[in-house]
Amino acid sequence: MRIILNTVALATFVWSTAPALAGENDVMLYKNPQCGCCEGHAEHLRENGFNVTEQATHDLGQMSSEAGIPEELQGCHLAFVDGYVVSGHVPASTVRKLLTERPDIKGVTLPGMPTGSPGMPGPKQGPLEILEITKSGAVGGIYARE
Repeated sequence: MRIILNTVALATFVWSTAPALAGENDVMLYKNPQCGCCEGHAEHLRENGFNVTEQATHDLGQMSSEAGIPEELQGCHLAFVDGYVVSGHVPASTVRKLLTERPDIKGVTLPGMPTGSPGMPGPKQGPLEILEITKSGAVGGIYARE
């Protein structure tokens, strides 16, 4: 009887979490039209198992602000991944960390266009500091260093 109850409990858990897990790898990436580095970052995410849909927009700054990313911390493009906002050339490993840890934050940002970050040409000039954005839109500190 215990085996049957455990099997039913496991099946119920899998069934109830399946929709949440199905979208975990889906990324909606908004970028400036004809931006090669944004396309490079999208390709980096794809190479690391994400399903990326790209949408060109001329309203990236406004969209980033509305998503809670302060103007001075905005990245080159804006992505939405399973309830989180990801701004800029954030490495796929940090996005995975975000989705695994599921912190109670709005998202993360890698401000600007750092040389050597995923999608950007040139050698990396040092560790990338990916910042945490709290639900209120404030910087919560460094979320990851890569």
